[in-house]
Amino acid sequence: MAARAGLYVHIPFCSAICPYCDFAVVRDSPSGRSQYLSLIEREVSLLAASWETEIETVYFGGGTPSALSPAQFATLATMLRERLPIAPDARWHLEANPEDIEEQRIAAWRAEDVTFLSLGMQSFSDSKLKFLGRRHRGEDAQKALACAQAGGFETVSVDLIFGLPQNRGEDLDLSLEVVDQHEVDHVSLYQLTFHEGTPFDQRRQSGGLVELDNDRQADLYLELLEQLGRCGLTPYEVSNLARSQQHQSRHNRKYWRRDPYLGVGLGAHSFDGQRRWWNVRDWKGYVARLEDGQLPQEEIETLTSEEARQETIMLALRTTAGLDLDQLKRDFGFDLAAQRPRAYEQWRQSGHLIQDGVILRPQLHGLLVADAIARDFF
Repeated sequence: MAARAGLYVHIPFCSAICPYCDFAVVRDSPSGRSQYLSLIEREVSLLAASWETEIETVYFGGGTPSALSPAQFATLATMLRERLPIAPDARWHLEANPEDIEEQRIAAWRAEDVTFLSLGMQSFSDSKLKFLGRRHRGEDAQKALACAQAGGFETVSVDLIFGLPQNRGEDLDLSLEVVDQHEVDHVSLYQLTFHEGTPFDQRRQSGGLVELDNDRQADLYLELLEQLGRCGLTPYEVSNLARSQQHQSRHNRKYWRRDPYLGVGLGAHSFDGQRRWWNVRDWKGYVARLEDGQLPQEEIETLTSEEARQETIMLALRTTAGLDLDQLKRDFGFDLAAQRPRAYEQWRQSGHLIQDGVILRPQLHGLLVADAIARDFF
């Protein structure tokens, strides 16, 4: 494969599990962390024999990767470099919680070449943080942001959640003010989603929470893009904005371009250009398979040409880089304008998409309905 790969490492530990969370997470404990790192090493050893594509981005996600001690993180990073074909110039990304930001940890992360730090703030408002079940306060978040920005990272990113239930209030002005004052490099903007089985979903079903209607969610999203634009941040994907191309997440761009990536850890996903596979999300199942000498894969699927084409269209239209129509023809023999003329003309005439040479590119209101546009082209 021509494209170099990404590596995703899932660290599932959380000191408290948020009521909206649908990720593969477990309660943090020192013994659990030690056991898990041993299992990660086993999984990597099993994968190393068959994975040859050079890795140019490494992403630690979770859960809470920053829950690892500096010594644990250094040991994990060293093991990954020894067992996998990670390029010397690879870009390392790390997710961290505000309560874990301290000089010792920052020094350990920088010593292992972490250049992109993503802070799970969600908000800078005390009332909103309390509702979301977060452990930090707004003041803590601001101090953590300032400390991280002084730590020497190329990019410091902030996660923000919008779209709280009715009568809960948004409190977005404060978060936007902080982003502006601190000249934040990157923002990941997420709509609050009621995932099946989460405490928030259970409260919604019982009538305890009322989800904002779609029109209000859409208005909020576009308002936020406009306001963040005034802060100097430009969207490059539906949920991600950056101050410049230098501050975009190189790792996440691999997902949207369908570059190969290898995932290790609980629930992690992998893709080699044709096949996709993913690990079990259950802790006991993950442990049992690795202790039995097996990879903890739950399922493997090989994409058909049609599935790959649809995925290419869907992912490209979620980005401001857009869809290369000539590349689509070369890869799949598919002329979008000729074979989907109604949808092609409809979305261009409405202004949701513009054509720039051979690139079909979504406008801001096109990002809002990117998935619906893609489905029309299927």
